[in-house]
Amino acid sequence: MLSEDLLSMIACPIGKARLRQEGETLVCTRCGPRFAVKDEIADLLPDHAELPEGCRALADLECVRCGDARVD
Repeated sequence: MLSEDLLSMIACPIGKARLRQEGETLVCTRCGPRFAVKDEIADLLPDHAELPEGCRALADLECVRCGDARVD
């Protein structure tokens, strides 16, 4: 589990929204991708994210579709 101090300093690497911890994952509070946490180290690489249901690619995320984030 990540400390509250650390969690308050990091954001979703895609849309820069806050993250919340759910078990061994961090979840973007805006667009929903999930990032694994292993041994208290968060894997925040966008290409490693588990996408929310209905998204096949990073470009399908709400924050990307509305222009608030870019994925190259």
